[in-house]
Amino acid sequence: MVKKRIVAVPLAAILGTAAIAALVGPLNGYAETSDGGALKAVSDFDAIADTSARSKAIFKEASRVLTHPRCINCHPATRSPTQGEDKHPHVPLMNASQSPLGPAGLACSTCHGAENRPIVGSRLKSIPGNAHWSLAPASMAWQGLTVGEICRQVKDTSRNGNRSHADLVRHMGEDHLVGWAWHPGAGRSTPPGSQEALAALIAAWTNTGAECPD
Repeated sequence: MVKKRIVAVPLAAILGTAAIAALVGPLNGYAETSDGGALKAVSDFDAIADTSARSKAIFKEASRVLTHPRCINCHPATRSPTQGEDKHPHVPLMNASQSPLGPAGLACSTCHGAENRPIVGSRLKSIPGNAHWSLAPASMAWQGLTVGEICRQVKDTSRNGNRSHADLVRHMGEDHLVGWAWHPGAGRSTPPGSQEALAALIAAWTNTGAECPD
C-alpha cells in the first residue's frame, strides 16, 4: 500500500490565493497606469485678491487628489473599501467595522503586502501594497461627499485624529500611505501632481484661513 502524504497549507495562504483568483474576474473598472497630470501651483492663485476666495480655490484644487480613486477607495462611505477606477465594491468583500486592518481571519495583509506585487498572466497587473495598508477611520469617510463637506471634515479636529493645521500639512506631505497614491503599481492611474505639490497646496490653504468651498 502506498501512503499518501498530506500537506498542510496555512489558512492565510488559501484565503490569499482565493482572493487573488476572485480579483482576476471581470475588471472593467481597472485602467492602465496613467499620469494624472499636474496640479496648479500655489502661485497660480495669486491673482485671487480676496483671501477667503483664494483659500477656497486652493482647497478645491487639492481636492482633485482627495477625490481621486487612489485616495477615495480607502475613504469609503461604509466600512467596506472600494477598488478600481469605478470604485466598485472590494473583491473579496471586506468589512472593517471592527478594525481598519480588516476582519479577523481575513486581514488586509492577507493579500496586501508591504509593497506592490506584480502579477504575471492576469488582467490584474498588480496587487497594491504598503507597509501601512489600512482603511481610513470611519470619521474620515468622505466618499460621496461634496468638496466643501470633505474640507470641513479634514480640518475638524474631532474627526481628523486631532490634527492641527501643521499636522495636516505634515500628514499630506510625509505620510507613506498617502504617498503610495502616486506609486500604486501597474494597472492603476495616479492622482494629479505629486505628494509634494499636494502638501504645498494644503499649506497654502491653511495659511489663508483654511476656508472651505460652499
